Amino acid sequence: MPGIDKCLLEAMSLPGARGAWLVDWTSGLALGSAGESPVGDHETTAAESAELARAAAEFESPAGPGAGPAGTAAEDTVPPVEDLIVSTRAGYHVIRFVETAFDSSVFLHLWLDRSTGNLALARMRLGDLAERLVLG
Repeated sequence: MPGIDKCLLEAMSLPGARGAWLVDWTSGLALGSAGESPVGDHETTAAESAELARAAAEFESPAGPGAGPAGTAAEDTVPPVEDLIVSTRAGYHVIRFVETAFDSSVFLHLWLDRSTGNLALARMRLGDLAERLVLG
């Protein structure tokens, strides 16, 4: 089970990977980063992607981020969105929410080059990394 640094290095080994982050989506802080940033600063990228993640979670659940459809305590800790893909003219941004035992407030963000990246492979591998990630 990889820790944060190993997880980000594995993400960066994907074809076309340009940058990778583990982000706390409630605070917008990067818990780890690797590679380049599309805006030149890893913290800015983390904050901007956290805004996007919060908006996606709120869109799916009218009760707010992390609220499950039945409103039970267990469902309240899991974001209702599994992943999010944003395509730009130059690349793809794949955001994968990480389910954790404590509060599920983190996600993996991978930035791929559009011409050399494999979006399907990246999505599958990020899902695998999110399941194996050890935080602590």
